[in-house]
Amino acid sequence: MRIELLSWDRARVKASPIRFEVFVTEQHVPAELELDEFDPHCVHALAYDVAGEAVGTGRLLPVEVEAGRKVSHIGRMAVRRSWRGKGVGAALLRALMGAARERGDEEIVLTAQVHALGFYRLHGFSAEGGEYLEAGIPHQTMRCTLD
Repeated sequence: MRIELLSWDRARVKASPIRFEVFVTEQHVPAELELDEFDPHCVHALAYDVAGEAVGTGRLLPVEVEAGRKVSHIGRMAVRRSWRGKGVGAALLRALMGAARERGDEEIVLTAQVHALGFYRLHGFSAEGGEYLEAGIPHQTMRCTLD
């Protein structure tokens, strides 16, 4: 497996179909919510199998300052069904966390689907607050302090 960090211009053709497959087709998120105005400003990660097919994606939004700290947001983590449980999500998350560290971010926040809380805990994230619905799916905010 190989991970690339790309601009939206370079990632869009391969990332969009994965996101629509996972979020719109599988999870029934409204199609009009899937691509947004933030995509052109994000760092996008793409995971490729040995044959060069894109099998997963995620994005790192531009840094924000919250209470004087540089905070990143990771989102749109999506892995094709046949590749789940094979380390693709972990590799994508590590790559995006690495990109955040490299630009000097101090924390990462994400909105995790509740079924994925354990996955993010394994990578140093802690849950904050209660559960809420986002696009009709239960989520919880999670945060990780970068070293």
